[in-house]
Amino acid sequence: MEQRHWLRDFSRYTILSVIGTLGVSCYILADTFFVSKGLGTNGLTALNLAIPVYNFIHGTGLMLGMGGATRFSICKSQEKVKEAQLVYTNTLYLALIFSVVFVLIGFFFSNQMAILLGASADISEMTNTYLCWLLLFSPAFILNDVFLCFVRNDDSPQLSMIAMLVGSLSNILLDYIFIFPGGMGIFGAVFATGLSPVISIAMMLLHWVKKKSNLRLVKTNIRKEIVKQELSLGFPSLIAQLSSGIVMITFNAMILKLVGNTGVAAYGVVANISLVIVAVYTGIAQGMQPLVSIVYGAGNNRQTKTILKYALVTTLTVSGIIYLLIFSFAEPITAVFNSEHNAELQQIAVSGLKWYFISIPFVGYNINLGTFFTSIEKALPAHILSILRGLILIIPMAFLLSALWEMTGVWLAYPVTEFLTALLGFVMVNRENKQKGKKGAAH
Repeated sequence: MEQRHWLRDFSRYTILSVIGTLGVSCYILADTFFVSKGLGTNGLTALNLAIPVYNFIHGTGLMLGMGGATRFSICKSQEKVKEAQLVYTNTLYLALIFSVVFVLIGFFFSNQMAILLGASADISEMTNTYLCWLLLFSPAFILNDVFLCFVRNDDSPQLSMIAMLVGSLSNILLDYIFIFPGGMGIFGAVFATGLSPVISIAMMLLHWVKKKSNLRLVKTNIRKEIVKQELSLGFPSLIAQLSSGIVMITFNAMILKLVGNTGVAAYGVVANISLVIVAVYTGIAQGMQPLVSIVYGAGNNRQTKTILKYALVTTLTVSGIIYLLIFSFAEPITAVFNSEHNAELQQIAVSGLKWYFISIPFVGYNINLGTFFTSIEKALPAHILSILRGLILIIPMAFLLSALWEMTGVWLAYPVTEFLTALLGFVMVNRENKQKGKKGAAH
């Protein structure tokens, strides 16, 4: 009976979470589609150069949301309601601080950032416009990420999903209106993207009307111990997003040297499909997280492994389906974003889709494992996995393999990195299970 209960809850949380995270991933994907149609290869290149900054903002929001909501769930399962509310309040303090930093960067340094990211003269204005407004909307992005995590973990996964979907659908609709009938160009794309989290937050206000809501602000100063624990637990979520940004910056620079702007535009197609796929795995992991934290907080270590098993089996099944679809439909997928019918862009992107996404089962495994360690308050292994795949391995691997096989090497750097990280993760989770087994035997 208990087994079926947890499987049912896992299915419910995961399905709702995946639908929601897919919605969030469509913020940038919708921009990519409409910008490619309305502004061509130059618009697509400008957008791709700016996307890493979105990863930084989104990563900050997820760090605060996942870190805070994990601790919030554990406190709730231990019936420490006051402490849970202190965690929530301190998370909002941090969200405000980070938002101010991003807004100031948008006001004063967006042009310098566009140049730093590699924008050439013909696309610098579009890149600067997108970056500036993206940063000015950062408070909405960060608060949306925080509220989505807390509302889901406060027993409202349906509302969290609906808010994400409504925000995403609004983005798609506004993208079309602003770029085509409105003729607002790249500003229209980023304005639509910036309004989407505002709409999502408005939807979630319904949660605070509920009497059962535990999301209450309490009078408190910033508490160092809560902030430290929250940032530690949320750090892997930040690194996961930062790594996407760092990978994009590194790959953009390499591809510019190898094949120029057309190659960067082709990589934009691959990178945006990657955002959607990573969103699926993030959804599975976020669906698993509150359940693992609840049973961990209740001292049921055996059940945490069962829930992890559900997540990994789901990930492996989904990976097989996704790669089969990508391999079979690489040509039409690329054609959707290739409005100018550029033959070089088509060839590079099709090849990239087939090589790059060999990585997906390992990506899913690593994301789930990092979230699992965070959910049971094992920050160190989660940090190791995140830093390894996001910083330590990927960049040298990209330089090495691109030197050996040029563009094919660039595409292969990602799957090789994720595979090596997954091997280490397998060793780490086995060691964790053995240690728990020994403790259980001792008792």
